[in-house]
Amino acid sequence: MAGIGVRHVNRKGSYDLAVIGAGSAGFSTAITAAEQGAKVVLVGHGTIGGTCVNVGCVPSKTMIRAAEALHDARAAGRFPGLAGDAQLTDWRRLIAAKDDLVGMLRQKKYIDLLSEYDGITYLEGRARLNGAGVIVNDTPVAAGKIVIATGGRPAVPSIPGIEKVNYLTSTSLLDLKDLPRSMIVVGGGYIGAELAQMMRRMGGDVTVVCRSRLLPQVEPDVSAALSEAFRSEGIGLHCGITYDACREDERGVTVCVEDGRRRHELKAERLLVATGRTPNTEALELPYAGVAQDARGAIIIDDRMRTSKAGVYAAGDVTDRDQFVYMAAYGARLAALNALNGDSLAYDNSAMPWVVFTDPQVAGVGLTEAMARQRGFAVETSVISLDQVPRALAARDTRGLVKLVADADTGLLLGGQILAPEGADSIQTLVLALKHGMTAQALGETIFPYLTTVEALKLAAQGFRKDVAKLSCCAG
Repeated sequence: MAGIGVRHVNRKGSYDLAVIGAGSAGFSTAITAAEQGAKVVLVGHGTIGGTCVNVGCVPSKTMIRAAEALHDARAAGRFPGLAGDAQLTDWRRLIAAKDDLVGMLRQKKYIDLLSEYDGITYLEGRARLNGAGVIVNDTPVAAGKIVIATGGRPAVPSIPGIEKVNYLTSTSLLDLKDLPRSMIVVGGGYIGAELAQMMRRMGGDVTVVCRSRLLPQVEPDVSAALSEAFRSEGIGLHCGITYDACREDERGVTVCVEDGRRRHELKAERLLVATGRTPNTEALELPYAGVAQDARGAIIIDDRMRTSKAGVYAAGDVTDRDQFVYMAAYGARLAALNALNGDSLAYDNSAMPWVVFTDPQVAGVGLTEAMARQRGFAVETSVISLDQVPRALAARDTRGLVKLVADADTGLLLGGQILAPEGADSIQTLVLALKHGMTAQALGETIFPYLTTVEALKLAAQGFRKDVAKLSCCAG
């Protein structure tokens, strides 16, 4: 914390709420509590701001946008009469610009905010629980309630030999001073997919290896279509494999995998590990405090954000709940309000949107087809490819599809996913449809603006009952 300008306020006495962790969830908790008139102590350790602003969402998305700018210029030839090209000329300058953005947002959205709330005291130090309260730097801090929001960090898979490899994580990759010529990405989830495509567009040779398929949490047809888009850009994919070993020498990294038919030895300059995240709980001494954890080490909470220890709540990536920064902030607000006002608010993720910032982007909300069937619904689906969407035709970019899932008995929409270049900015319409209990027919009868990506939702909704290929423009 030295040198970054955090205002430390010294107070004596007890606090209404102690918040452990000064990232997105921690700040959301502290600010919500202070707005309730509570006296709050916010305990941070290390760089203030947590994952999202420092090493997660902000730095990765600005680098992904830069890579998209390169790709878009090179793809201009899809329009007859156009030609384009773009080159990465200075990787270090690009990294420095990313660091400047991170520093500005950390200062403006975290450090400077502390002086805006008189009810918040900031303490820098290592915190642990002792069953009776919070200990910060071996000094007891008295508080009526506690919220744990210590976040997570990149997880490392159990691949034989990986402990001897100088591998990269999503954090260290974005701090490299030199761009690797080639890279193997271990992990096909949203972090691995985003960073693999970004590095490929920056000019490196990239191969993705994963135990399942690319984006295993999405609909299989969405995963397949994105895999095709990746391969068209020259990204190698080895999915459904098992890891045999990995090693490193002066020539680079070798990862040995088996796909059930044969063994592959994949070689590259660097190895990126992107296999999820693990919660930051080790230093908290939770077992001694009576706070239950799952097999991953994450804190188990109920729908009121309560842990197994009375008076102790948790929110964000340290818990067993949704690993998205906006859900961390949402859960943190609930934790603060419940801790101070009697546990009346329940966590609800039934209309939770999620986005993967690949290109095409992947976005979804609600139940997949498989999840809906598992829950006993009589399921019907509608799938349209982007070549049925006027916006995509005008843009000469029909990579993608839209899939909607509905209850066949009532027509009620249950979920859906979009794979489209502008899918992330379209998903909120479907979020609102689910939140307010719309049927597929009602969505299909809603007025949408023409030549927009979001119009694909209307067409997909109409696709339950008619062949949209037989509609004229704006018909229906």
